Amino acid sequence: MTKLSLLAGQINIPAMTTAEERDAHLRIVTAKLHQQLTAKPHDLVVLPELSTVDYSRAAFAELSVLAEDLDGPSIKAFGTLAKEHNTTIVFGMPRKAEDHFKISQVAVGPDGSVIGYYDKLHICQYGASMEKEYFEKGDHLFSFSVKGVKVAPIICYDIRIPELNRTLALQHGVDLILHSGAYARDESFFSWHDFVVTRALENQIFFLSLNRAGENFGNSTFCPPWTDENTPRVSFPQTDEHFASIELDTATLDQVREDYTFRKDLLKDYAGLQHQEPELLNQ
Repeated sequence: MTKLSLLAGQINIPAMTTAEERDAHLRIVTAKLHQQLTAKPHDLVVLPELSTVDYSRAAFAELSVLAEDLDGPSIKAFGTLAKEHNTTIVFGMPRKAEDHFKISQVAVGPDGSVIGYYDKLHICQYGASMEKEYFEKGDHLFSFSVKGVKVAPIICYDIRIPELNRTLALQHGVDLILHSGAYARDESFFSWHDFVVTRALENQIFFLSLNRAGENFGNSTFCPPWTDENTPRVSFPQTDEHFASIELDTATLDQVREDYTFRKDLLKDYAGLQHQEPELLNQ
């Protein structure tokens, strides 16, 4: 059995259009995390999608100054913090990639260096989202291990594509999905938690779904691999900034997968099954 302590930050992110404002925000966030980690060490720290910048047209119009390379101020700030507290930090930022921009989750390890990064595969363009006007989609998956727990980041809209989550869980052995978002309270907000519970239960994995704080955001949640009336998911405040300390262990995964044999009962091939049409039954 492996135990993992997770610190999830539903953080406030102010409006910004300059690098100076971004860096001031970074100083505030890292100071808050330093306080949390000093009070209680954690193995893994997670922040929301684009946690270094505002989610707005005003900010996206200034990506030429707000976006960063993998050796920029955000990497240095979170890398320094990770090294000081011997932890792994996963955070979101707009990433410069040749002549375009990506929505990225970056992981920095206990030595302060970049472990790897994931670029959002599914770019959202409905409701309050306008990402296709500013960003390009990613082209790879990314997973890593913390204390023997295999972890993979995905980003916001990615949760609504079941094939991605299924591939991470079944083909890559991921135990914990870190789903970081910027869920505004548009027409898709109500259905968000239904997807969280479904992805956790159908794949029998831990699932953190982390939003930013604020009047138009909030309501992050953490879902274990099984929920019922005795085992609820963890609910964050509706809008307020909040740092949640969550303990999870692989024994829970093992027990759920033994009790509910979804994975064992999977057929090897569904595409190859014969499909009967009603008219064929009458011939």
